[in-house]
Amino acid sequence: MSYIKSLTSELMIKIPNGSIELRDDRIKQKWMVEIKSFWLAKFPVTQSFYFEITNESPSTFSGKNKPVETVTWRDAVYYCNALSDKYGLKQYYIFDKNEEIIFDHTTNGFRLPTEAEWEYACKAGSTGARYGNLDDIAWYKKNSEGRTHDVGEKEPNAWGLYDMLGNVWEWCSDIYDAEVYASYRIFRGGGWCDVERSVMATTRRRSHPIKFKIDDLGFRVARNLEEH
Repeated sequence: MSYIKSLTSELMIKIPNGSIELRDDRIKQKWMVEIKSFWLAKFPVTQSFYFEITNESPSTFSGKNKPVETVTWRDAVYYCNALSDKYGLKQYYIFDKNEEIIFDHTTNGFRLPTEAEWEYACKAGSTGARYGNLDDIAWYKKNSEGRTHDVGEKEPNAWGLYDMLGNVWEWCSDIYDAEVYASYRIFRGGGWCDVERSVMATTRRRSHPIKFKIDDLGFRVARNLEEH
């Protein structure tokens, strides 16, 4: 078995086809998105995985099995491309001469999930704001003791995904609202310092893709579905 197949089968979950209704409470709108089956990592990218690929340790809270944080959206994209390079996959993100990013949706390389994919995977067939009792599934302000924790210590959702809520927010690929916020990108899931009402599958936040990084914001990787 090739290493990349092992990486996919052991550390990533095959998310099934489906659909998800997204909503934006700011503009009072809802919309449906169809989801094609894809791979999503069981855990947020850890500090050890990040260091292995980038040789960098940006996190505020040190720990090899803690989620990497204090990374920008652009940092996450660079990581995805570097991970693709390491395992001989075609890069998903292409940088033009002006350093603008083009997505190659046909590639087999690592990428960030879209926010629709993220919410669909987070809910894992559930219909509520959370896929379980919050203290059982997430690190948040009430139980985190003011820090991140090793990934995988809380209960997973029905599809075997850990830390989808709490611990760290997760960057998604999408622009939030180009007309109002320009290039601002979306992040989801809530973090270790958030109160209960913020740690929900439907909570949406956004910030600058190059300038913004903070100690409760990381990411997890996805891939287009492809048999090897």
